[in-house]
Amino acid sequence: MPKRKSLILVVDDDIRMLRMMKRMLELEDFEAQTANCGEAALKIFDKETPSLVLLDIMMPDMDGYAVCRRIREFSQVPVIMVTARGDDKEKVEGLNVGADDYVTKPFSASELAARVRAVLRRVSSQEITQEAVFRYKDMVIDFASRRVLVNNEELKLTSTEYKMLSYISLNAGRVVTPDQLLNKVWGEEYVGAAHLLQVNIARLRKKLGDDAKRPNYIQTRPGIGYMMSKPS
Repeated sequence: MPKRKSLILVVDDDIRMLRMMKRMLELEDFEAQTANCGEAALKIFDKETPSLVLLDIMMPDMDGYAVCRRIREFSQVPVIMVTARGDDKEKVEGLNVGADDYVTKPFSASELAARVRAVLRRVSSQEITQEAVFRYKDMVIDFASRRVLVNNEELKLTSTEYKMLSYISLNAGRVVTPDQLLNKVWGEEYVGAAHLLQVNIARLRKKLGDDAKRPNYIQTRPGIGYMMSKPS
């Protein structure tokens, strides 16, 4: 039986851009569905459950940030923000509302496909560990179900946040360098993207209720990287 193609939901109010991205993805062996506004995107998302969302930021009725926030209320499906400007402030805002990555217009079919594949790859990859559950202080990571609980409350982590936390916890007692994290979570093409990592670490810490100055979980080793102490 042939493997089912990944369904990508493409959201953009520019009809020409929609058609172009749909064609690009189909040429790269993806299935693509389109929506020209935020409300339409949310309806399609609810009905189709796509593998990934390509989400334009600048839309008139509901911008990409608002759509991403709505998606994150009920789903951790990966989201890639599509930006025309490409400035760091816009990228950081997208990451802050729960996006997993971003791509800047204009882009080629090969670049778009590479971004999509990189995000899907890290979502589908599984951590290999001898222990099914990691416990540290009042945090529990269940690797089998990919759930994280703090004080018995389940956290709503994105796939990227879960991947970072899992990798740091699996290396408990050892410092993980920024490049190691970027390579493991995003892929080798992201090595050196310090601001991408910093924004995501800050967002993860906020969800954990962690204070960067006096952390309970993720400690910073200035100039070296991040670590978590071994459970006692």
